[in-house]
Amino acid sequence: MQLPLPSVRPIETPTPEQAASTEKAQRLRKSLVFAAGTLLLYGMDVLILGQPSLETLLTRVAWCAELLAYGWAVRKLDERWYPAVATLNSVLTSGFFLSLVYFTGQARSPYINLVPTVPLMMALVHPRHAGPAIGGGITSTLGVLGLMLATRDSVPHALGWACMVGSSTFFATYASGQLRKAQAAESEARLERARRESLEKLAVADRHRAQTEKLATVGRLAASVMHEINNPLAFVRSNLDFLRTEVLAQQLPDETRQELQEVMDETRTGVERIRQIVSDLKGFSRMDQEEPSECALADVVTDAARLAGVRLKHVAKLKVEVPAELPEVFATRRRLAQVLLNLLVNAGDALEEAKVQGGEVTVRGVAEGGRVTLMVEDNGPGIPPEVLPRVFDTFFTTKGPEKGTGLGLSISRELVERFGGTLRAENRPEGGARLCLELPVHAPTTTTTPLPLGEGRGEGI
Repeated sequence: MQLPLPSVRPIETPTPEQAASTEKAQRLRKSLVFAAGTLLLYGMDVLILGQPSLETLLTRVAWCAELLAYGWAVRKLDERWYPAVATLNSVLTSGFFLSLVYFTGQARSPYINLVPTVPLMMALVHPRHAGPAIGGGITSTLGVLGLMLATRDSVPHALGWACMVGSSTFFATYASGQLRKAQAAESEARLERARRESLEKLAVADRHRAQTEKLATVGRLAASVMHEINNPLAFVRSNLDFLRTEVLAQQLPDETRQELQEVMDETRTGVERIRQIVSDLKGFSRMDQEEPSECALADVVTDAARLAGVRLKHVAKLKVEVPAELPEVFATRRRLAQVLLNLLVNAGDALEEAKVQGGEVTVRGVAEGGRVTLMVEDNGPGIPPEVLPRVFDTFFTTKGPEKGTGLGLSISRELVERFGGTLRAENRPEGGARLCLELPVHAPTTTTTPLPLGEGRGEGI
């Protein structure tokens, strides 16, 4: 029987071309935002000067044009030109800002207090390269020194301003360098983590594939064995009918005849049970060939309970409380039976491992709000809280290696989800575990039968 492999979603890593295109688009958006902000801040120039200023307006327009040209350049030019273009943009940005300082009062302009922040701004805008911060810092340092000396300010005061801007440039360059190192380390760690996760998922998929191949081989072998069992079983059944007819035809005492008839009937019942089990197992081995269809859950539970009875016979009492009138669902009948069989066997294993006296396994069915729910309950110790979140994880099992592979519940949930349902695990308030299988009610498509001529709204011919 071929079991489905778990879906392993590959880690999507962008190609270098995609990453470069995304980064270029981000740079263009930044330049557009700065260009719009540059024009909108013209109102501050008017407030500072107390009147409109043609010089500051032309400066801002030229600055805006330069930012737009920079955005176009970083979008169109090759990536190797970006450090030079970014450095040139930083120098021109510093020059335009110093021009605003000059036109709004030179050394008395409120803008002059923001000059030390220019290199810091360049380091934030261009964190991957040191050139823009250095270029902007040198331009700002020389510019503020020239402005101070042009207003005949004291040389020590002018040098103090120049040193402050130079210190800001140094710290901006150092901070951007540390940021680049941190980003490189984070990127390397992210790639290593992605590589490790990919290897782990590949290892899980390989183990699952190997286990699936083993199960498929066992399924094919079981199908062959069941075929070989059917032949002698047919002889046994035929010979048993012959013996029953011949023995009961003899002149025997009534008591002996009754005992022999009971023995023959019990033997025939056992043979029929073996035949039914073989037939069910053979159906499971061919279930991949079946297409989903409307199926009654009561019949599905009957099939699963008949097979599970072999396992639960000496472990627990199996109770089925599934009304025959439950709505139909659209699914593969034998796949649902496989899921229920797995849930019933798991419940029996839990009761046997806990050595519960008077163990009971109950299958209940209810219909609510367009969905049908089957609940498999037991009166065992329940699922430990630390295990409950992981019961459906692939290869997770609390059984020994000789009893479980950790695939049963994982595959069961995947099978249920294929039919639009859900499978969840919880603990009962009164004790024991409960597995809830929920499926949508099948809504049959209705076809409209055309009315004969002359009926309905038409007048007929």
